[in-house]
Amino acid sequence: MAEETLDPEQLGVPEDAIRRLQEMRPGQSTSLFTSDLSVNEFLLVREAGFRPLGLVFGSSIYHVGIQVGRWSSNQELDKLTSAMYHARELAMERMQSEAEVLGADGIVGVRLDVEFKEFGNDIAEFIAVGTAVKADDTSISWQSGGRPFTSDLSGQDFWTLLQSGYAPLGMVMGTCVYHIAHQGMLKSMGNFGQNTEIPVFTEALYDARELAMSRMQAEAEALHAEGIVGVKLLALPHQWGGHTTEFFSIGTAVHPLRDDHIIAKPQMVLPLTDF
Repeated sequence: MAEETLDPEQLGVPEDAIRRLQEMRPGQSTSLFTSDLSVNEFLLVREAGFRPLGLVFGSSIYHVGIQVGRWSSNQELDKLTSAMYHARELAMERMQSEAEVLGADGIVGVRLDVEFKEFGNDIAEFIAVGTAVKADDTSISWQSGGRPFTSDLSGQDFWTLLQSGYAPLGMVMGTCVYHIAHQGMLKSMGNFGQNTEIPVFTEALYDARELAMSRMQAEAEALHAEGIVGVKLLALPHQWGGHTTEFFSIGTAVHPLRDDHIIAKPQMVLPLTDF
């Protein structure tokens, strides 16, 4: 990618970041890599045939609007769902843009965090961080949809995935911000001291999780993935109070590199330490 073609405003990446990343591109006299991979992860990524190029970031400080659910109803708060999803997408896209400046094939060890700021309960920073990597094997198209792939797998899991004949396509996610109905006073008093299921709560949590999972699966299907590995399903209360919760699912969509999937047999390791 030529330097003159890079538009910081279009990429959403600061000029200083573009300048730093261009100096780190392979072939530059001052190039060196940065990475938040552990030593073991770094060595396994290298063993898998990928060279770390640099640590890449994406950030979006987002004003999350207000939406109030009906006191006695289970319902998705679609305005808040849209905000939480769009803000994460912005952070991910900017991280990928930084990886493109480095000429990367993918990003491994991605972390996607949300932090609500002290200068406003409705203002949050969404941060995506990972290590951009370049494949030694240029005979395979490692990118997904013309952009570097993303993966939140650890270095160990990334190595195992490739050894087994699979490759990451990209991180996929689904979210649902859901208002859980309040119980009336009479109903609450009727449950006092008893072991009993509360159906309205069960239905709400079940429904919200299913919405988040189905949206994640839809993203994987759009990538023509064979499956999703390393799925995490989180309940994030954020700043909305006890009856409004975000259910967030995230994982790495994968596809096969070959038909045979030879999985390495586990081996027993005896540590040479004192007992």
